[in-house]
Amino acid sequence: MRALPMISTLACALLAVAASSVQAQTVYRIVGPDGKISFSDQPPPPASKSKVTTTAPSGGGNASNAALPFELKEVVQRYPVTLYTSASCAPCASARNLLSSRGVPFTERTVNTNEDAEALKRISGDTSLPFGTIGSQQLKGYSDVEWTQYLDAAAYPKSSVLPTNFKQAAPRPLVAVANKPAPAAEPAAAPAANQPSAEPVDTSRNPKGIQF
Repeated sequence: MRALPMISTLACALLAVAASSVQAQTVYRIVGPDGKISFSDQPPPPASKSKVTTTAPSGGGNASNAALPFELKEVVQRYPVTLYTSASCAPCASARNLLSSRGVPFTERTVNTNEDAEALKRISGDTSLPFGTIGSQQLKGYSDVEWTQYLDAAAYPKSSVLPTNFKQAAPRPLVAVANKPAPAAEPAAAPAANQPSAEPVDTSRNPKGIQF
């Protein structure tokens, strides 16, 4: 298992935010001296050199957010979860199952074309799957222990509190492809006498470079 040098620091920061009152109306966007951005219900100490602006936290991208319990909705707004997956990826299914079993609303983006793979590399630095984000934290590959630690630190419930009518958003391709009209079919030409038939075309959709 990979070492997690930043887990303790991140956990403390996230838990401090989660422990603050969920009734607060103002959210502070804090840019620390090192340039890192965080959100909190509480402003930093007056002596802090952080730059502070008030803002509404960004949403988690799920159409059913309005139906979430208030406490869960607050967590989703602060630390939205996005999962990047591909077909025939067993670790991707494990990550999806963990999120679903804990009732974590998440956005799923699929990587099934070469264009998707190139976009994933720009986002994460490589083409390993699964890849996930919890807020600004990146998770490469799947480790039950690591993903659980970060979900706990972000204050996601350990078991589902989703309403019975909640519907998870359907997965969407990482790179949207515009619909193009299909070309008109042409009649197949008969093979010339004594000529072998053409080799079948490889119809594999696996994007090049993808690793599981």
